[in-house]
This record gives sequence, C-alpha cells and structure tokens, in this order.
Amino acid sequence: MKVIIIEDEKPSARRLGRMLSGLNIQAQAMLHSVRESVEWFKTNEHPDLILLDIQLSDGLSFEIFEEVEVNSAIIFTTAYDEYALKAFKLNSIDYLLKPIDDEELEVAIEKFKSNQPEKHDLMVDINQIKKLLVNPLEREYKSRFTIKVGQHLRVVDTSDIECFYSDQKATYCHTNQGKNYLMDFSLEQIDDKLDPSKFYRVNRKFLIHMEAISDIISYTNSRLQIKLNHFNEQEIVVSRERVKDFKNWLE
Repeated sequence: MKVIIIEDEKPSARRLGRMLSGLNIQAQAMLHSVRESVEWFKTNEHPDLILLDIQLSDGLSFEIFEEVEVNSAIIFTTAYDEYALKAFKLNSIDYLLKPIDDEELEVAIEKFKSNQPEKHDLMVDINQIKKLLVNPLEREYKSRFTIKVGQHLRVVDTSDIECFYSDQKATYCHTNQGKNYLMDFSLEQIDDKLDPSKFYRVNRKFLIHMEAISDIISYTNSRLQIKLNHFNEQEIVVSRERVKDFKNWLE
C-alpha cells in the first residue's frame, strides 16, 4: 500500500510517519505545501492513500486538486470544529481530528484496507466538502444565470433548472420548460456556485436539482437510475461509489 503524508508542520508530519511505521506502513513521501504537492503529483505515480491536512502553509489543500486530477483515497487530518466535520460525514470521507492518536489512525487505516474504494471522480467530493465547510449562513449561492441565446441574453432562475449536463465537451442546462441552453461555465464551476442542499452531482456528466426528480429506480451493479420531470434525452445513473452520499443528500 502506497501512502503519502501532506502536512505543513514538519514535526507533525514526522510524528504521523512514525505512527504509520508502527503499523508496518512506510510513507512514500512527506509534502508540506500546495505547490510542493502539485509538483509531486505531476511527476510521481499517485498513491493508494493520502493523509491530508486541510490548512497548508500556502493555502487550503483543496487547491491541489484544482491543478491536478488525483484519484487516491483520502483521510483528512484536521483541527476543524465539530460543525465543519459534518462535511466529511456527509461525503463518507474519513477524517482524523488532531491531535491524532495511534488507535484512531489504526482504525482509519483498517477501514481503508477493508473498503478500498475504486478510483473515481474525486473532484465531486472535494467540491461538496468545500461548500459544506463554509457556514451556509455566510455563503451566498447563485439564484440565477444569465445565458446568451444568439444575440440575446436570457435570465434563468436556478429554481427553473432541472439539471446541468456535459455533452461533447460543452455544458448545458435543461429547464422545466424543456429548453436546453449552452452555459459559459464547466460543470465543476457550476457545481461550486450552487446550493448543495438543492443540487447534487450524481456522476461526471450530470448535476441534478432535487425538486426535478420524478423517480429513483434500482439499477445494475448497485447503482440508481434517476428520472427527471422533463429531461429524457439521456440516461441518468448515480455512479455506484456515490449512491450512499446521494441517499444521505436526499434526507
């Protein structure tokens, strides 16, 4: 099992490395900043697991994933308060609250070994966490988009949008009126602008509105098929690794 540690405080990184050694695991690398981590990921084979601090010396560790696509599993190490930890619980991502003790680390590692996730689109989980780490009372989400239609501009409220989807390297929204509009943003950018209690990224191609769901059907390989009120141009399937989070989101 290949593991790396990303932690800006070098004594803490070394201590975590020693704790891993006690579990017969040698850290492949210890990285201490966003920039150092980005460069490492660009030139090295990605590990199975990352022990990742949220706050690094030159920014939030989320910035790493905005520059490189990483498909490693993550255990966050954090000193965030109890409210913020709800973000991790909602996304089924493990975390260790500082100061870390040996028993908690061992439990987290064993949990990873017994439930090794398949490689998937990590960016969705990261974006959801970024949203939830910001107090909703302090965060303003987009309530409308201004969309260019030919020589005209049209204002579309998010409440009138059933879904956003990617097709042929372009991003579209589909409205309750059955209209498709080309967007100026990528699906990742749109996801970051929307209220996570109303919109959910079910897979790499689709971001759906909760109120647009008309039916949820059990599908092959433990997945779920989503039917929307009006959109029927493509099949929408919740990827297997997101089914649990999706069900939590519905509640």
